[in-house]
Amino acid sequence: MITDQNGTIDVRFLRTTFLLLSEQNVSRVAARLGQSQPSVSAVLKRARLVFDDPLLVRSGQGMAVTERGEAVRTSLGRILAELSETISPEEAFDPATTAFAMRVSAMSCFNGFLIPPIAERLRKEAPAASIDFFAPSENDDLTEQLSSGASDLLVANWPAPHESLRSSTIFDCETACIMRADHPFAGNGSMSLDDYLDLPHLSLGSVVRPSFSPIGGRLKQLGVNRRVALSVPEYALVPPVIARTDLIFTTARPYAEFVVDRYPDYGLCVVPAPRDFGNMRLYLLWHERAHKSPANRWVRNLIRDVSRRYGADLEARPTPAAMAGLAELAAV
Repeated sequence: MITDQNGTIDVRFLRTTFLLLSEQNVSRVAARLGQSQPSVSAVLKRARLVFDDPLLVRSGQGMAVTERGEAVRTSLGRILAELSETISPEEAFDPATTAFAMRVSAMSCFNGFLIPPIAERLRKEAPAASIDFFAPSENDDLTEQLSSGASDLLVANWPAPHESLRSSTIFDCETACIMRADHPFAGNGSMSLDDYLDLPHLSLGSVVRPSFSPIGGRLKQLGVNRRVALSVPEYALVPPVIARTDLIFTTARPYAEFVVDRYPDYGLCVVPAPRDFGNMRLYLLWHERAHKSPANRWVRNLIRDVSRRYGADLEARPTPAAMAGLAELAAV
């Protein structure tokens, strides 16, 4: 049964079952909910009886969702989203005393200068919170992670946010290039697109899908290609590689300035990218299911507040697809 001993729908049971089918890992769900592994395992055992199916089965070193489990996860996602809309979220929420857990996916280029001040505010204003910042991998389906509950928020600089998600622009900034201070273009106030395309470039090897890359995506829109002479697997390698080569690295100006200030001995400088790139936009993205969550909303506001120093702060807005989804849900 999905009701408790009083005959009330057991939302906690539904939520935990949904997370188990999304995460496919008892330990991660237990950590996320602040519960013991045995208690979460007991929920899985109960769910198997309720839905008359194993739901999760062993697969190699992990677990896999059964066909019936996938159907249950999809149904629970819709049910929990509808409950979130129906039940008022305006209950008292005090971040200073409320224990909550949240997973925030953040593109690595922003972590160095953005996460430290966010962490400082979190520890002062929400000491009981548990926030897991993690960098998405190349093969992650970021939209699916948000819709399934595997991730609660995404900080991203895609060329455009996915239309199925809620989005909020947290800052707009210039696109810039990092290069050695003695590079031939270092003294230039700007460079043309032709000059840019003639130069050898450094890129992140993990960024292979133009739709998720603000640089690759913009170049694709312009119908041109740059010459990537070297790719590295992580942002930490960008400063030392640039310092020892004639390569340039294109990124958001706040990150470029952060790198130059942090590594003064490398002799790096920042030059504006060609005007053709336009500004780079950093988004907060979340799924409709989390839109009215008091904790999620509070963390979104905190991130926006910390980010104000870097540029514009625009109001969150639902996309047309999200609005259509809500209309369809209301009609059920």
